Amino acid sequence: MAINDLPTLSALRAKMQWHQERQRVLAENIANSDTPNFRPRDLVEPKFDKNGLPPPGAPMGTLPMARTSASHMAAIGGAPSFPQNRNGGFETRPAGNAVNLEDQMLKVSQNQMDYAAVTSLYSRSLNLLKTAIGKR
Repeated sequence: MAINDLPTLSALRAKMQWHQERQRVLAENIANSDTPNFRPRDLVEPKFDKNGLPPPGAPMGTLPMARTSASHMAAIGGAPSFPQNRNGGFETRPAGNAVNLEDQMLKVSQNQMDYAAVTSLYSRSLNLLKTAIGKR
């Protein structure tokens, strides 16, 4: 079994990818804070069982990239994609925009701290494995 196949490391990598994608979605929300009729989006957090594997039937697959213009290059393969949570409570301004900047900035801050924690766990897990095999 390769080190990359260990369930704990796979779960930590999936969590880091989720935090990266969530940061992108939150940045889009902030960038569109003045766009009329824009609704903020968020991602559904991935769930893992006690072994660090996604539960059976979990929506953690990959989706192909969408071409929005015929002049765009076709994508080869797909990046990890996570389901979006559109059930958040929000206030709507007269222009139809529902982005609350304070709420989005709190989510960005929390996401950044969670990403740092997962990155630290991943790094420490690798260092522990290196120590166990005598490469330290």
